[in-house]
Amino acid sequence: MTETPETKLRHQRMERYILPMREGGSLPLLGEGDDGFKYVVKMRGAGHGAKALTAELIGGEVARAAGLRVPELVTLDIDEAFGRTEPDPEIQDLLKASTGLNLGLHFLAGAITLDPWANPVDATEASRIVWLDAFLTNVDRTPRNTNMLVWHNETWLIDHGASLYFHHSMSDPSKAALTPFAFISDHALIRKASALEEADAYMRSRLTPGRLEAIVDMIPEEWLTTEEQSGISAEGMKDIYKGFLTQRLANSEIFLKQATDERRKLLV
Repeated sequence: MTETPETKLRHQRMERYILPMREGGSLPLLGEGDDGFKYVVKMRGAGHGAKALTAELIGGEVARAAGLRVPELVTLDIDEAFGRTEPDPEIQDLLKASTGLNLGLHFLAGAITLDPWANPVDATEASRIVWLDAFLTNVDRTPRNTNMLVWHNETWLIDHGASLYFHHSMSDPSKAALTPFAFISDHALIRKASALEEADAYMRSRLTPGRLEAIVDMIPEEWLTTEEQSGISAEGMKDIYKGFLTQRLANSEIFLKQATDERRKLLV
């Protein structure tokens, strides 16, 4: 785990497709890169496409910059030959639609899914994770699907593709940045998050506007210039993400209050 974001992700090629990981809603794959490491491969041909990969990259690298544990992310090229030789029609279509640049998360062999009741997460870490997900508007870290792993007795965060849901409409990013996050009441760790004020001060000290902008600049341009972006340039899309994140950071009291209020209601 690094303490600060890099200027870009490592770039690898998928050398071997191992198996589909059907427990994921977007059907990620387990593959091996040309560096010899195994990766959980998030495909741009699945679900919400390139926007999910963008959210995954931003969410993962923001968490890493904040000092939370996230598997290494890499950009991963998939050759069209994988789609030609796959016998399963569903996987074949997915591979064909994902030829080119995708996203890989380093596979944590032997990791288990975190159970918020059985696995210990202290108040400090729980509060930082709750703050992170309220900041990112991540709707997908619930008791039913925690998207947290226990690996070597430590908590690791995965699957941030459902974050930043404002970008599916792009109707008013500035308004979205100033909106409380009501779904935080469903968070897997909300009851353990008794140090939210301290988490706010800590996270704001780590996530400076400069760090957030550097993370957005890591997004590959080809993920930002698809038909679904309605003609907005890659630089224009980056400016939208930068504006949303920096504005939301500067107004963290809005989602902090929402999280505090929702937690208080749950504990009554």
